[in-house]
Amino acid sequence: MPDISLTVIALLCIAALAAGWIDAVVGGGGLLLLPALLLGLPSHTPAAHALGTNKAVAIVGTTGAAVTYARKAPVDVRTAVRIGLAALAGSSAGAFFAAGMSTDVLKPVIMVVLLGVAAFVILRPAFGTAPATGPATRRQILAAIGLAGLGIGFYDGLIGPGTGTFLVLALTAVLHLDLVTASATAKIVNCCTNAGALATFAWQGAVLWKLAALMAVFNLAGGTLGAHTALKKGSGFVRVVLLTVVFALVGNMAYEQWVA
Repeated sequence: MPDISLTVIALLCIAALAAGWIDAVVGGGGLLLLPALLLGLPSHTPAAHALGTNKAVAIVGTTGAAVTYARKAPVDVRTAVRIGLAALAGSSAGAFFAAGMSTDVLKPVIMVVLLGVAAFVILRPAFGTAPATGPATRRQILAAIGLAGLGIGFYDGLIGPGTGTFLVLALTAVLHLDLVTASATAKIVNCCTNAGALATFAWQGAVLWKLAALMAVFNLAGGTLGAHTALKKGSGFVRVVLLTVVFALVGNMAYEQWVA
């Protein structure tokens, strides 16, 4: 582990706790966790180590949230795993293409899409608040595998930020889930994509395991607490957090695109 002060380690652990909570409720915890690592690690630390450590931390919190949701929410685990495996393939393809493509070209498009999503959610107060109407049809499942799995998985490998939020929105729209169940399903999908990414970073030796283990404890606590909060507060609460994260994501992308 690099030479980091106890103050910085404490701040990184607090960031991991908050990121776990946000990610469990509606996705987007990486918006807090990854920048915290990039700022907290010594300047000479390769960026890949921040990315790898981020995945090692996030997968623990995501798994804890997924287990909590699966115990108390009506999650179709089989469907979620099928979407997750498709997302794993999609993220691998996205990572392959990312090497030869400038993501700066795509970020403005993603920002417009996110603002459109925010407008849709604001203008449709009932979106994601009604309970699921019944088991998903075969056509809906295939659409979810294509959009939430391959499509958003590809985006995760290509760019990354906001993947969990996009998953929640896509699963709500395609499978007609309420936001709580969509968040629960998204966690299982995220476990699959995080596992694939972590395996790659670990193989490359780009994970700071001691720091990741410490931060993962806090991320797990945050993820478990976030899942309990979402289950207790319901879809209306998740909707508010969703809009907050969407606007934060747009602001973050705009800053990286035109300011940083």
